[in-house]
Amino acid sequence: MALLALSLAAPLAAAQSFPTKPIRLVVPFPAGGATDLLARSVAQRLGQGLGQTVVVENKAGAGGSLGSAEVAKSVPDGYTLLIATSSTHSIGPHLNPKLPYRTTGPDSDFTPIAHVADATNVLLVPLDLPVKNVAELIAYAKARPGQLNYASSGNGTIVHLTSEAFKSQAGLYITHIPYRGTALAIPDLVSNKVQILFDSIVSGMPHVKDGKLKALAVTGKSRSALAPELPTVAESGLSGFSSTTWFGIYGPKGLPPDITARLNAEFNKALQSAEVRERLGRLGAEVAAANTPAQFAALVQADSDRWAAIIRERKITLD
Repeated sequence: MALLALSLAAPLAAAQSFPTKPIRLVVPFPAGGATDLLARSVAQRLGQGLGQTVVVENKAGAGGSLGSAEVAKSVPDGYTLLIATSSTHSIGPHLNPKLPYRTTGPDSDFTPIAHVADATNVLLVPLDLPVKNVAELIAYAKARPGQLNYASSGNGTIVHLTSEAFKSQAGLYITHIPYRGTALAIPDLVSNKVQILFDSIVSGMPHVKDGKLKALAVTGKSRSALAPELPTVAESGLSGFSSTTWFGIYGPKGLPPDITARLNAEFNKALQSAEVRERLGRLGAEVAAANTPAQFAALVQADSDRWAAIIRERKITLD
């Protein structure tokens, strides 16, 4: 009986004392990008709540799969976490079936912890394109099948998939022109060599304010605080359309429930900080409502199913 009591008490004691050393928060993308900046915006406040330093570590490569794989293989003790995105966990697995881990379902190699934030894109067009809203753009493109081009940040990116979802729902025939990042597409959009770009609202809106491009709508389910004058795509001509990038926290598979709950509570608490919300807002990210690990897992599963259908329907590959 004494041994049984000790064995039951050990996990509880470990959870109550957690953490006793610094925590690594792995960012599977380069320093300076949106995911990295978001992670650093949350890490300090999270560390204050946990009473330990949260060290942000960049492990970039292979579209986020290198850093993700490292966390999946780590010891499930709560000291190695991952900040993941739609690209790493909802889209990537459907484009690269050889990934060394599973991201959703009962066989997932990760423990979902918390949904952190969402980011929306803005639909940009050249100044001299004779359209003022999404409905006019759809009508203009339908009257010119095959004559319009859309830019993306590369095959398989969320910009590419968002554009294909837009094409599919609107019934358009427009040509994909991939670039190595949306910044490289801006000059061609300004000069009307390409006519459509779904860009990050943070990087896209300065070109609108400088008078170089027109913004027609945002892709989220609601308007963005960064550009409240812009309608959503759904309310301006394409009912039901939405596309956002989510950001969330995972640990490796087998993370103890008590530690998962502690981390979830501290992430939710950190996100309520006015300072953190302001920082994320400047990045174009909207803080997620307080959520449970199960709610976060359900969101990712639904997002994964949605992009899998688009990838199959549009026959999208990384080539």
